[in-house]
Amino acid sequence: MARWQDDHASFERPRKRSRPRTKDRPDYSSAPDALVVSIDRGRYRCFLNNGTAVTATKARILGRKGVIVGDRVKLDGDVSGAAGSLARIVEVEERRTWLRRSADDLDTFERPIVANADQLMIVTALADPEPKTGMIDRILVAAYDAQVSPILCLTKADLASPDALRTAYAPLEIPVVVIHPGSDLSPVRSLLEHHVTVLIGHSGVGKSTLVNALVPGTGRATGAVSDVTGKGRHTSTSAAAIALPSGGWIIDTPGVRSFGISHVRAEAFIGAFPDLKDIVTACPRGCRHDSSAPECALDDAVRHGRLSAERLLSFRRMERAFA
Repeated sequence: MARWQDDHASFERPRKRSRPRTKDRPDYSSAPDALVVSIDRGRYRCFLNNGTAVTATKARILGRKGVIVGDRVKLDGDVSGAAGSLARIVEVEERRTWLRRSADDLDTFERPIVANADQLMIVTALADPEPKTGMIDRILVAAYDAQVSPILCLTKADLASPDALRTAYAPLEIPVVVIHPGSDLSPVRSLLEHHVTVLIGHSGVGKSTLVNALVPGTGRATGAVSDVTGKGRHTSTSAAAIALPSGGWIIDTPGVRSFGISHVRAEAFIGAFPDLKDIVTACPRGCRHDSSAPECALDDAVRHGRLSAERLLSFRRMERAFA
């Protein structure tokens, strides 16, 4: 007897045939390492350890994981660096440090700046535009929170004296360098060599001019301060890591007009200062360590000569950045 057949069976939707998923992930342990030095519209400029410059995209395997300047990554694909070649970033190594900011203190969205820097140089002009200690303090807070060592670079010393700012930040014992057009940059180079240093500051303070002087031929765009607003015009439009001839890297960043620190927890901030951290263990529970805090152990340490008054004032000036 012939087998009955359904005349409409051939019109059914075909069954989906897909290969069974595997839990095995590609092994990229032997893939070449690279440093991300710049980003432009989804293209990542990377330097291999041998110095070859490679253009890459972010592989789908990374999903929503971000890649920023300073990241150490692994590349797959064409890593020859030849014109028109394109590699893929397949892994991002764990970051040793991560410097970030928000647009302002009401903005909870964190904006990553750079990865793996071990130094942060705050570049501020002594005049044109005028220095703002509030901005410097906020950047210092972000640096200490990220466990990145700060340096203060005062530019345009031919226009104003650096003495006031030197005095204001002396209690923090951070390196301070003072420069003017045509000055000897040896003290700056000695602080930067063999480190990864990110440069941050207002627009128009001379960051890009400094970078061009440290690494001739870099070609970072420079600009002047507006006569109308008194503010610097944005020249650098994206972060870029630049190799120093003597070893190390500097990362030039776009000028900022605000520096939010909403990502920094005030109660954890004091942990960045080992000398103060030991003292505040004697504070009453819930102490905010500010000038209005009753029975703060920091005040007691000043009274008994274990902490200088200038050191405490300097800390509390930065602490007010959270207010």
